[in-house]
Amino acid sequence: MSFDTIIRNGTVVTASDTFRCDVGISNGRITAMADTLDDALEIIDASGLYVMPGGIDSHVHLAQPSGDGIVMADDFASGTLSAAFGGNTTVMPFCLQEKGSTLREALKAYHAKAEGECFVDISFHIIVTDPTGHVLGQELPALVADGYTSIKVFMTYENLRLRDDEILSTLDSARTSGALVMVHCENEDVIRFLIGRHEANGELAPKYHAISRPVAAEREATHRALSLAEIVDTSIVIVHVSNREAMEEIARARARGGKVAGETCPQYLMLTANDLDATELEGAKFVCSPPPRDEKSQIACWEGLQNGTFDLFSSDHCPFRYDDDQGKLNEKGKRNFRWIPNGIPGVETRLPILFSEGVGKGRIDLNRFVALSSTNHAKLYGLYPRKGTIAIGSDADIALWDPMKSVVISNDILHHGADYTPYEGLEVTGWPVRVIVRGKTVTDGDALVATKGLGNYLARTRSTSF
Repeated sequence: MSFDTIIRNGTVVTASDTFRCDVGISNGRITAMADTLDDALEIIDASGLYVMPGGIDSHVHLAQPSGDGIVMADDFASGTLSAAFGGNTTVMPFCLQEKGSTLREALKAYHAKAEGECFVDISFHIIVTDPTGHVLGQELPALVADGYTSIKVFMTYENLRLRDDEILSTLDSARTSGALVMVHCENEDVIRFLIGRHEANGELAPKYHAISRPVAAEREATHRALSLAEIVDTSIVIVHVSNREAMEEIARARARGGKVAGETCPQYLMLTANDLDATELEGAKFVCSPPPRDEKSQIACWEGLQNGTFDLFSSDHCPFRYDDDQGKLNEKGKRNFRWIPNGIPGVETRLPILFSEGVGKGRIDLNRFVALSSTNHAKLYGLYPRKGTIAIGSDADIALWDPMKSVVISNDILHHGADYTPYEGLEVTGWPVRVIVRGKTVTDGDALVATKGLGNYLARTRSTSF
């Protein structure tokens, strides 16, 4: 049998197994796995490397409207390029329904932005901000049938958040249609109250962003979201969890029989609220929501990755330029933390950080790394087994990892559109050295091999995790 490509002499790692074998690829799919394979147009020697499923980052924001005069730093070209260099072969951006528009209108606009621009495969989640009867009763069921099987709702941000009754209606529509609902859990009324108090006291520096979004506001909203899902009897994903208290709410909901998945992100392992208290306006670089907490919360989040509280490790890549009047240092943001765009870049550094800090320091093993970075995302969001594993019949989405390669993270070596990284100067060990999407090499070392447009849009089935 002749193959397009054979990956030879590597150690294959999946979410369940680690073993030595050759991998044969034909027509973009894995077609053979054996001790020794021969006869291919291309032979890739993976000696000393791990052969892993390409990363799936199921929580990224690209080319998303972000308020008057504010422009997100990454479009689909730069965002997916950065994702590829970070070991990812699929990303799942959000499609924002703006109030007054339909879901179909929003999707049409986002597909137009992405068309011909992507270096890796993509699939959209839909942010529901205007849950009218038409949207929930007609559009959502039809879109689920078309492969748009996940939506997101917000409990914070005045122009995005839904009331509890709207969340209930959205959850109920998702239950009947088969959509999976992601929830951003923070209590907006608490945040607005605290922002007002800080403004009255003239406390306007970036550090007050974190102070105005306390753990209690996240914990309460997490409890409320889980309670609403319990009332409707539907599954739910609690995204970007930052602390033990919210984790405990997830554990209690599961103990009651709740169908809930949990997600955390690199910022909650590596950053703290003290980073927002930097000199001048440097703290604006670390403004995101929920904000980073403290070292005890970092320890808790690692425990959640180890014990299964968290199913997903995502970046929540939401990039803005720092030294830019359309980014972090816009004129209003310079004067008041309220107007600093929320979000930090991280799609390219997500996996190296988890590998180095997790596998390299003995917190998690290789199989758990693959589960958290790829397999669980594919299963939860209806892409498995096409994506998220190395198996015969699966797409040949593969990242070759050098576990000994040490890299000092610097914005100079990254490929996103932002002008900074919150992890500047962090040394990591373990780095993706070749990334393959459906059998085609996208990155090889520091070189970009593919051209944009390689990435496909993926329609999805319903979640297989619940």
